[in-house]
Amino acid sequence: MSAASRVIESPVGPLLLVARAGALAELLMTPFALPDGEPATGNDAAVLDAAEHQLDGYFEGRLMAFDLPLSLEGTEFQQRVWDELVKIPFGERISYGELARRVGRPGSARAVGLANGRNPVSIIVPCHRVVGSDGTLTGYGGGLDRKAWLLDHEARQGPGQLALGLEVSAPG
Repeated sequence: MSAASRVIESPVGPLLLVARAGALAELLMTPFALPDGEPATGNDAAVLDAAEHQLDGYFEGRLMAFDLPLSLEGTEFQQRVWDELVKIPFGERISYGELARRVGRPGSARAVGLANGRNPVSIIVPCHRVVGSDGTLTGYGGGLDRKAWLLDHEARQGPGQLALGLEVSAPG
């Protein structure tokens, strides 16, 4: 199946968006290899446009939840974990143990962490909102500096802070 892609700039560095069959299939952070693909047309172009627009809104503090068609390839267990991730409200954090409980697998925090790490559309499916049981930042495919930035951004842009134009520095 062919894919269309686009690289966009963000406060956490360049992001690679990949659309397939009219749905967003991947959001990758650098370093990434540019895929071979066709120029975006039709539904794929519309999905890439919408994803770019919504990500801009998120980074500017105007958007707290994404509304995009997604095509996420993974096991049934990974799908359950990813479905639960989108239920974590903007600006909130939960532990891997709590996420395991929410997917009906208490005591399987490690398996949940592995599924979390396979999330193909980070930020949009907010895997960065999952932290260690003691609140420490652990395991993020984009790097812990980006995870910290995203969590700090959401804390500063919480419901009472939206549209105040607060500045947040990008990761070093």
